[in-house]
Amino acid sequence: MNDPKARDFAGNSDLVLIVDDVPDNLAVLHDALDESGYTVLVATSGEQALQRAAQARPDIVLLDAMMPGMDGFEVARRLKADAATAHIPIVFMTGLTETEHLVAALEAGGVDYVTKPIKPKEVLARMNVHLQGARRARQEAQQAGQARNALDAFGYASITVRLPEGRVIWQTALARDLLLRYCGTSAPQAPPTVLAWLARHLPDAQQRQIEPPALSIVLGPSTLNLRLHQQTGHDDDGDDWLIIMRELSDTSVIEAMSLSLKLTAREAEVLYWVVKGKTNRDIGEIVGSSPATVKKHLERVYVKLGVETRTAAAGVAIKRLRELQPQFEI
Repeated sequence: MNDPKARDFAGNSDLVLIVDDVPDNLAVLHDALDESGYTVLVATSGEQALQRAAQARPDIVLLDAMMPGMDGFEVARRLKADAATAHIPIVFMTGLTETEHLVAALEAGGVDYVTKPIKPKEVLARMNVHLQGARRARQEAQQAGQARNALDAFGYASITVRLPEGRVIWQTALARDLLLRYCGTSAPQAPPTVLAWLARHLPDAQQRQIEPPALSIVLGPSTLNLRLHQQTGHDDDGDDWLIIMRELSDTSVIEAMSLSLKLTAREAEVLYWVVKGKTNRDIGEIVGSSPATVKKHLERVYVKLGVETRTAAAGVAIKRLRELQPQFEI
């Protein structure tokens, strides 16, 4: 539950960061918000909260006032002191009802507070009031072409890199995992390979207004492809660039087929090897089944795809794969 989740842009859900050092409190709020359609991040300390907020730029923060180490008041002050997070509304959660504590919460930058024990319905009602402004701001950013793209249903991931300092200022959860696995790096520092690629191709791309060639990083049987998507910000400190990445491997292609064609994992795996020109006997050896079992899987695939032959099923799969992954080759 402590890993950041990618924002669900398909549902345009609001991104909520919950900060509390008590796991039970996190669990109650997380479940209530998740069931209500929000995308939820959690943090269990002040330091973690600042990191999460800097990377994901949530739409609202639910912040426990009293935590060991850096308390909620200090977290709020730091969020408000940073231009990148100053706009985010903060709702304090506190068991302290004395006037001086509530005043301190508001002076630290909070827009509202709820008292413990937390009542999820009350929290949702308070949040909705303060999220209206955040929704308008996000819609304006999207219309201006500056909304951050994130992981979609087929495994694309993204990062935003601030140049010239070479810092990752935002990333999806999948992007974090991919960069760690392929490059051995994690935010905030962008991988040297990525920075070298940008330095080599970005000036020419800007001058000619063309997309630079993709960067491919090979790791065993898999390849991580990165492409420069668009500039998403500019200020006196530098420019922000959105990079879309995609892992290409047998496994990722099969997962994409399963999701997009609504097949089971095994059906997608069988269809994938059909596309690759394998016979039922070959496929059986690859997946550890008999040719007869492979045939039964294929029969179910035909029904789901609305086709009658092996060739037609492969044709449907190839068309969809090339929509999802233009680099796909048989």
